Amino acid sequence: MLLRMSTLFLRTLREDPADAEVPSHKLLVRGGFVRRAAPGVYSWLPLGKIVLENVARVVRDEMNAIGAQELLLPALLPREYYESTGRWTDYGDLLFRLTDRKGADYLLGPTHEELFALLVKGEYSSYKDFPVTLYQIQEKYRDEARPRAGILRGREFHMKDSYSFDLDDDGLRRSYAAHRGAYIRIFDRLGVDYRIVSAVSGAMGGSASEEFLATAPTGEDTYVSCTNCDYAANTEAVRTVVPDTAADPSAVPALLELDTPDTPTIQSLVDRLNAMDLGRTYTAADTLKNVVLKVTQPGETKYEVVVVGVPGDRDVDLKRLAESSLAPASVELFEADDWAEHPELVRGYIGPQVLAGIGIRYLADPRVRPGTEWVTGANRRGFHAAHVVAGRDFAIDAQVEAVEVRAGDLCSVCGGELRIDRGIEIGHIFQLGRKYTDAFEVDALGPDGKPVRITMGSYGIGVSRLVAAIVEQSHDDRGIIWPRAVAPADVHVIGTGKADQVEVALRIGEELRARGLRVIVDDRKASPGVKFTDAELLGVPTSVVVGRGLADGVVELRDRAGGERSEVPLDSVVELVAERIAAEG
Repeated sequence: MLLRMSTLFLRTLREDPADAEVPSHKLLVRGGFVRRAAPGVYSWLPLGKIVLENVARVVRDEMNAIGAQELLLPALLPREYYESTGRWTDYGDLLFRLTDRKGADYLLGPTHEELFALLVKGEYSSYKDFPVTLYQIQEKYRDEARPRAGILRGREFHMKDSYSFDLDDDGLRRSYAAHRGAYIRIFDRLGVDYRIVSAVSGAMGGSASEEFLATAPTGEDTYVSCTNCDYAANTEAVRTVVPDTAADPSAVPALLELDTPDTPTIQSLVDRLNAMDLGRTYTAADTLKNVVLKVTQPGETKYEVVVVGVPGDRDVDLKRLAESSLAPASVELFEADDWAEHPELVRGYIGPQVLAGIGIRYLADPRVRPGTEWVTGANRRGFHAAHVVAGRDFAIDAQVEAVEVRAGDLCSVCGGELRIDRGIEIGHIFQLGRKYTDAFEVDALGPDGKPVRITMGSYGIGVSRLVAAIVEQSHDDRGIIWPRAVAPADVHVIGTGKADQVEVALRIGEELRARGLRVIVDDRKASPGVKFTDAELLGVPTSVVVGRGLADGVVELRDRAGGERSEVPLDSVVELVAERIAAEG
């Protein structure tokens, strides 16, 4: 069917929405692709639905190509499935929970590992049934505390999730590799500039985990890449490189308390130390910063007080700490009321040497390794301690990745320097292992008649997020520049105003459609300026302008991405456009 803008359910906007911060949010709303229904919830209008389905079609093609089978599971799920795996609690406030009229608890599915595992358990029982890979494309729900950036971070989103079921770990690795290859083909076909980075599994569980990130300065994810090798990782997955030389604590003088009034900050402490004539020059890296946190386990109301020690020239990255070491617990900084409840901790002057005695767990950055010497708080207001040695003067309960990663930090693979960039997570693949099949006892009878515990992989693609990620990468100050694979049409034909021009535009549109191309025709009674502005905003790759040149038997051909314009004969424009698009593949 030919899309005619005179009847298309579409209203473009000239002004950015008031709450929009990133280009995709602004342009998708202005272009009439989506409309906000509630915070983090969007309606997909006709052109937006076409784009969304185009992305889903590419995803579906490549999933089917690796032998995955599509099905559709409910989004409304009973509580007991998620209680069996602990995720009813582990997901915390991210779950949308509801109760039916009989008092039974349900949730809106954020992801479907449990239901897929139970489905396979109910249908398959022999080793001959495996391997199998199943997938779906449907809505998912997460109660984001601060939904933002339009469809980039919403409470309802369109997602492809697939799950592989294998008899052994070698089979899981093959399924993982097949998905990885399919994802590469998907994102290449969609024209996305992306990086594959190592990641942490978090609440999902499992071992190997990689993210596919669309590179974008507006992305919420930070990742590193090595300037010397091909290593790349989400910052939560970065491992700190520390010298492997052992420190000798016996060479360090005994702990010495120092009178350091009015030094509650690292910089004020460094200035004070260097004014005390202690025989050396101190920097922030010589001090030990101790950050007090509240760690709350899912389903609990009472928090645990935990102190994290990091070099004084570094800041704590709460997201990195939580996802790499403390998941699924929530992690928050101490606030004023919390300090009042814990007078045993002297704010600004905390030292790890007293924590074991008052029953507080101490976690430390890998740089705070046994034998290292520090200046830190003495847990008395106005006093710090020098020559404080890890392992001699205080114990470390666990070493954790806790600090913000910096450009210039060392690569854990080759020792080269890391650079930092931002991206949008568009895909994530996990080797889950047996977390979920253990929970539901998903077994198959092996050839020897003995049960074999099935192992799983989980693989997600944010289909709706991909739409926004593509816009983040493909736009200019006039509007969206869609890659042809996902554009709402191949060709935008514009009749600039007069009746004969619109009539010819409609005829060209019908002839292009007969060639198998997807076409929008602007046949509205609007000024040429309005039509050209909308065409650039909507971002269809190729435009045909039927205007004043019609009197001379020519029309104008425009390329949205490159901006090229050329006049072509009217009687050959259909053939020329069809050939160019066919040549693009």
